[in-house]
Amino acid sequence: MLRQFRQFAMRGNVVDLAVGVIIGAAFGNIVSSLVGDIFMPVIGSVTGGLDFSNYFLPLSSAVTAENLADAKKQGAVLAYGNFITIAINFIIIAAILFFIVRAINSLKHEEKKDAAPPRSEVLLEEIRDLLAKDVASKSTTGPA
Repeated sequence: MLRQFRQFAMRGNVVDLAVGVIIGAAFGNIVSSLVGDIFMPVIGSVTGGLDFSNYFLPLSSAVTAENLADAKKQGAVLAYGNFITIAINFIIIAAILFFIVRAINSLKHEEKKDAAPPRSEVLLEEIRDLLAKDVASKSTTGPA
């Protein structure tokens, strides 16, 4: 059983998936920091310091606080501002990832253009050229 587990764990797909998850988590932190530390403050300054994260609706009369953290301590609240902030973050993150993937795909496309054709394709082209040359030489010399 241990041998089967080792074979499963060392399979290419499992190792690739593990590396992808780890890199994805690290990349997620980078993108979250980019949005939270760079884009959202700029958006806040452009909109006059508008911050949705403290917008809430008290669901009980016991909630009298002015900020979300204190309001949650007092009772149930509908924190719709936090949802709006997370939705805006998602849209920004999705746009950033779209442009990153688009740039990577264009780089891959350029690499494919610059890459030499496969050896089999080169051989087929040589055979085609030799056959064309043979047909041309036979047509100029006439029937044998």
